[in-house]
Amino acid sequence: MEAIVTKAHHVLLAAILASAVGSPFEASAKNDNVLQNVASAAVKLPVEGKFPSLTGTTEWLNSTPLSAADLRGKVVLVEFWTYSCINWRRTLPYVRAWNEKYRDDGLVVIGVHAPEFGFERDVDNVRRAATELGITYPIAVDNDYAVWRAFKNQYWPALYFIDAQGRIRHHEFGEGGYQGAEPIIRQLLAEAGFRGLGDTRVSVRANGAEAPADWADLESSENYVGYERTEKFASPDGVIRGKRHVYTAPAQLRLNQWALSGDWTICRQATVLNHPIGGIAYRFHARDLHLVMGPVVPGTSIRYRVLIDGRPAGDAHGSDVDAAGYGTVTEPRLYQLIRQRGPIADRTFEIEFLDSGIATYSFTFG
Repeated sequence: MEAIVTKAHHVLLAAILASAVGSPFEASAKNDNVLQNVASAAVKLPVEGKFPSLTGTTEWLNSTPLSAADLRGKVVLVEFWTYSCINWRRTLPYVRAWNEKYRDDGLVVIGVHAPEFGFERDVDNVRRAATELGITYPIAVDNDYAVWRAFKNQYWPALYFIDAQGRIRHHEFGEGGYQGAEPIIRQLLAEAGFRGLGDTRVSVRANGAEAPADWADLESSENYVGYERTEKFASPDGVIRGKRHVYTAPAQLRLNQWALSGDWTICRQATVLNHPIGGIAYRFHARDLHLVMGPVVPGTSIRYRVLIDGRPAGDAHGSDVDAAGYGTVTEPRLYQLIRQRGPIADRTFEIEFLDSGIATYSFTFG
């Protein structure tokens, strides 16, 4: 059945073409931990600087506005995140667990949400994501990057550990370092005079998109599908920037190449399907494949079907796909489309959208 392209679709597509999608800061989270992995609470932690200002935020969720002065005497963990980021999603189970275990012992976790894509600037989207992901700690909505700049931050995710005297004592960029991070929290709480922490550490069992990546067998890295930062696009006509074009996919793709089929517009940071039916193919090597996507018109739904090596996903389906390979996009977020259970090899992923009006942003793997 042919979907109707509404006036609202054209208005929002024009906004995407005008580069309303995305933030002015394009830092990417690192898959490797670039800092030391502190394994012992006995390590002497240096003073890295003063607690920067938390002013300039758009809104606060789960809390009244907080300031560095308000938090004096508390140990603070400031976490920079954006809700569609897979690297942050794999950090979240640990941050949630630390908040639950230590919040009554003097720890305050603050999630500073600095958006990467335009849809992440919508506070309602952030609020919904926080609820769905079980985030109960205070969230500073940093749409103007005021706190981001105050911390001189460059990464999602980033963790800053602040002692009770308002001094930054440690930071972690990217994934990893979890075993070293919890002793730092405990050390700072002990320095502040908080007692009775016990000897147990948090126990985390992450599922779905939050599960750790299979780093030993990961040969595909994040790739954006907007023209600004995409790589290895293989449709024969190449990228046609900002204009409708009917694309075709080659018969075969090399590893980490991707291609379009159907009537699409490739915008700066998103690629939008103008007319059903349209597809994306990607040759990848990873256990997991995710796609950040959402409806161009809020409140609409877009149906899709996923194939792997030309067959329904079956046991390889992700959490947002059924065994026959079908799913529906209802909101802008990260969708887990493939989670392989068997041996990992080079595979061809295909997604066919049965309705127009989908905006796709980036592929990530795990």
